[in-house]
Amino acid sequence: MPVLDPLWVPPADRGAAIKRWLAASDTSTYAAAHAASVADPDSFWSWAWDECGLVGAKGDVAVDVQARDDLRGTRFFPEASLNVVETLLAGEDAQEVLVGIDEQGQRRSWTRQQLRADVASVAAGMRDAGIAPGDRVAAWAPNVPEVMIWALAGLSIGAVVSTASPDFAPPGVLDRFGQVNPRLLLVGSDYSYGGRRFDMLDGVREVLAGLPSVERVVAIGRSAGEAPQAPMVQAWDEWIGQDAQWRTTAFPFDHPGFILFSSGTTGAPKCIVHSAAGVLLKDLVEQRVHLDIRPSDRVCYFTTCGWMMWNWLLMVLGTGATVVLYDGQPMYPSADRLLEITDTEALTFLGVSAKYIESLRAAGVHREPGQLPHLRTLASTGSPLAAELFEYVYRDISADVHLASISGGTDICGCFMLGVPIEPVYAGQIQGPALGLDVQVFDDWGAPVTEGVRGELVCASSFPSHPLGFWGDDGTRLQQAYFDRFPGVWAHGDFVSRTPEGGFVIHGRSDATLNAHGVRIGTAEIYRIVDALDFISESIVVGQRQDLDTRIVLFVVPHDGRELTDAMREEISQQLRSKASPRHVPAEIVAISSVPRTVTGKLAELAVTDIVNGDPVRNTSGLADPDALTPFARWVAEGGSPR
Repeated sequence: MPVLDPLWVPPADRGAAIKRWLAASDTSTYAAAHAASVADPDSFWSWAWDECGLVGAKGDVAVDVQARDDLRGTRFFPEASLNVVETLLAGEDAQEVLVGIDEQGQRRSWTRQQLRADVASVAAGMRDAGIAPGDRVAAWAPNVPEVMIWALAGLSIGAVVSTASPDFAPPGVLDRFGQVNPRLLLVGSDYSYGGRRFDMLDGVREVLAGLPSVERVVAIGRSAGEAPQAPMVQAWDEWIGQDAQWRTTAFPFDHPGFILFSSGTTGAPKCIVHSAAGVLLKDLVEQRVHLDIRPSDRVCYFTTCGWMMWNWLLMVLGTGATVVLYDGQPMYPSADRLLEITDTEALTFLGVSAKYIESLRAAGVHREPGQLPHLRTLASTGSPLAAELFEYVYRDISADVHLASISGGTDICGCFMLGVPIEPVYAGQIQGPALGLDVQVFDDWGAPVTEGVRGELVCASSFPSHPLGFWGDDGTRLQQAYFDRFPGVWAHGDFVSRTPEGGFVIHGRSDATLNAHGVRIGTAEIYRIVDALDFISESIVVGQRQDLDTRIVLFVVPHDGRELTDAMREEISQQLRSKASPRHVPAEIVAISSVPRTVTGKLAELAVTDIVNGDPVRNTSGLADPDALTPFARWVAEGGSPR
């Protein structure tokens, strides 16, 4: 393997928390420190509780040893008693801890004292409404501070919180909330995106008609006064301002706190039940130890309430840092809108999607050295970050930033692989496995593979944010989703390889890999090359059955509405042949106007695969725009099949 030059080498002042684990585990390298965290999970997770400052009674046992051989049966901190909100809102009263900014530039902020007061007030309203531990409270709203206050209030009394964003159409909301029967619902009345205002009230009426479990609705937004007139509907202002006593209820570590939902493009969305404390501990280790977030920091992750990164961002409050929310189109009114906020809000941490970084590069966004003086970490997730985009960040955004590509999922509300602030950054690589997680790469027969060999991402140890289960499931669906492939080992569904530098490269989802002529090809390998071409905006690639084999079909969106010419097709093929292999060259290259994505920005590869193979598309409620599938169906109808 060639020796790579790092794009970034960490300064000596980075990673104080992770260095404390090296000292505690008597190790001197990250690889050794990670191995120690896996070999002795009791010591590591007990250390993590203390390091992350969890408020509550820890007990004497970190991991239930008797159940450790069964990942599904492992219990963390079985003697603990805590309420996560005590950790999330611990600290000095006067510190600004929550900021909300909208597209129009309106800025609102809360000190910790003000936030506690609003949480206490809303929690009192929930108690008055009869909400008890285990009841579900939901929100369908923009990414605004009120949703975080609502969630904190629910968690403080032991309710289970679920959220969805306005880009879910009413049928998508009902697909999710209709399975978990919330008693209370927070709704947005309107939201802005890309300079346009969208009214949600008709959708609210449709959702309420399909959710008979909802007993009370609380409306926020400029049009809240126009919400459906009914005794069950109240304005947000009626829920805050009470002089309520601050109090929380302590629960066991595995008390349920969140229900998150799978994307829903391959069947009804899975309702994934998570322990609030498990998510808190896992995410705080990621934030404080892996991503070096400190109490004085200012953190923004561009997200919506429909993505697990919203839950992750909520947990940032537990680091003592200030959380900054942005609600709107991240490239409106200018392509560098988020970078402007990074500067004006003195953000030390900015999190985005890989697609956003790609869009910055396409728009030619550039920053001179020193223009983002406070930014210490830039995180990327949602899809694999191509090597060229690493290079773009260090060339055009900041040469000093720790670019942390992170990867995990809704399934664990956290990461399997992510940044390591004491290790160099190499183009195209995620730096390392998460502490405490025995992350490996298996071949098809369940054996670990060597560096450079592609295989299935697995985790052979349990972790605090392991799902408690699926809502309404007896354990069968959970078993099928993660443990049927390799008994007793979590199979995540990513197609990956290890690198000599100790990092990982993600080649795509394993359920969307292309198996052409008997060779498995990751879709990310094709996107990395094709999307870098200056005449291509974006692309989506799928496998189409052809007799007993599979052929590769590549759909591309040419820049600026250009016509896709034969010369362009030849350039695509030549680039794939020379930079990957002849097996990566598609059988057909087809022009489309846009690619279908889920509401969290992931390519809808499986839905397109279903269409081009003539199979029924099992569910489209998780798509941002279901109509984006129409061109693929039209292509098939017009003869887009193997000839």
